[in-house]
Amino acid sequence: MSTATADIGLIGLAVMGENLVLNMESKGFTVAVFNRTTSKVDDFVNGRGKGKKIVGCHTVKELVAALKRPRKVMIMVKAGPAVDQVIDEFAPLLEPGDILIDGGNTHFPDTTRRTKALKDKGLLYIGTGVSGGEEGALLGPSIMPGGNPDAWPHVKPIFQAIAAKVAGGVPCCDWVGNDGAGHFVKMVHNGIEYGDMQMICEAYHLLSAVLGYDAAKLHEVFGRWNQGALDSYLIEITRDIFGYRDPETGKPLVDLILDAAGQKGTGKWTVISALDAGIPLTLIAEAVFARILSSQKDERVNASKVLAGPSAVFQGDRDGFTNDVEMALYASKMMSYAQGFALISAVSRENNWNINNGAVALMWRGGCIIRSVFLGKIKEAFDRNPSLANLMLDGYFAAEIAKAQPGWRRAVAGGVTHGIPLPAMGSALSYFDGYRSGRLPANLLQAQRDYFGAHTYERVDRPRGQFLHTNWTGRGGTTASSTYNV
Repeated sequence: MSTATADIGLIGLAVMGENLVLNMESKGFTVAVFNRTTSKVDDFVNGRGKGKKIVGCHTVKELVAALKRPRKVMIMVKAGPAVDQVIDEFAPLLEPGDILIDGGNTHFPDTTRRTKALKDKGLLYIGTGVSGGEEGALLGPSIMPGGNPDAWPHVKPIFQAIAAKVAGGVPCCDWVGNDGAGHFVKMVHNGIEYGDMQMICEAYHLLSAVLGYDAAKLHEVFGRWNQGALDSYLIEITRDIFGYRDPETGKPLVDLILDAAGQKGTGKWTVISALDAGIPLTLIAEAVFARILSSQKDERVNASKVLAGPSAVFQGDRDGFTNDVEMALYASKMMSYAQGFALISAVSRENNWNINNGAVALMWRGGCIIRSVFLGKIKEAFDRNPSLANLMLDGYFAAEIAKAQPGWRRAVAGGVTHGIPLPAMGSALSYFDGYRSGRLPANLLQAQRDYFGAHTYERVDRPRGQFLHTNWTGRGGTTASSTYNV
């Protein structure tokens, strides 16, 4: 039987689990590990973990016995029923004040449910987002914990030690909020990641299809972009992808990869949450749908033989258009974050989570997939005004949008002219134009709703909140439907 020497236990030795263990151990912590397939435990302890302060356990009881009080057990298994199975297995073996931590991509309502259920049993629960992939888990991820706040002081030293650090050694990890707040913020992070990746793909599509740039030229362009306002992990790896050649054929590997994208659901969850909260998350929604459309590969190939588009040939300034695409990517990125943080604010208010948007921007500043210089500016914006309604209204971002706007419009127009689909960049521009419009055509929409369904409307010459109905046809009477929003 193991003695209680371990600072934390971890269940699930897949890619993220293994690397988090090595990260924790490198920061001076002793880690007990368990995996349902026990051969993985032996392989890890005798392989990457050999000679390190790692305690291999073959049973859950052995793991529990190896942990110092209060016991801290981190679960790194597939989100969903598997997490509940692990909790059901461990909870009876733990004592009041012990802590269970879910580090997977769990849907935040499940974390809220589990936090409350375990509190009733005297156990503390944390649902934490962990972002950064394999490299981040090993060298320093972005960590977004939420759940029972009583657990935070016990795990804070470990989490902040292993997290990525930004200027001044500030860790990209802090308490997000109660219940499912941590996993909610990680979900929105993933949604923004969907948007960022789609916009980069659209920039690639414009440059390759309209200007005819090959992988070598794209490698050069993205390398240049990564030196400016777009400096970020995703632009950096995109540069590297364009520079990578297939060892078998010598061709750029990106040109040999099938154009059918997959997804794991976090983008979809983000969009559904936005619909529930009544927040226009148009760009991320389009990014999700773009992946779905890409997956319909056979249908698209068949359609390409039937449906024709424009055959316009680019005749303008190629360097100028390249700069326009850069501005379109930059401006669209601002829209994506504006929408994402508006969603965080709305759901935080609804659940009384008191999420600090500036702190979230800092947590995303390093370690995670969407890390970028840009996020430092977002933190500064929320530091200036913690109750900022929309990122676009901050002075810095309003000025940056003004600078990028002409090129943004030219790039989107160029895409339309040449038949290039721009679902993310195009919807970003539409969102910007909609948000800055003091008057939209929804007056007609309300008239239509009242005409066919007596749904009522407000008038510009009456106080807000006074709803009226018109008998448009003379046959409808004066009875109106009740007014409500879903």
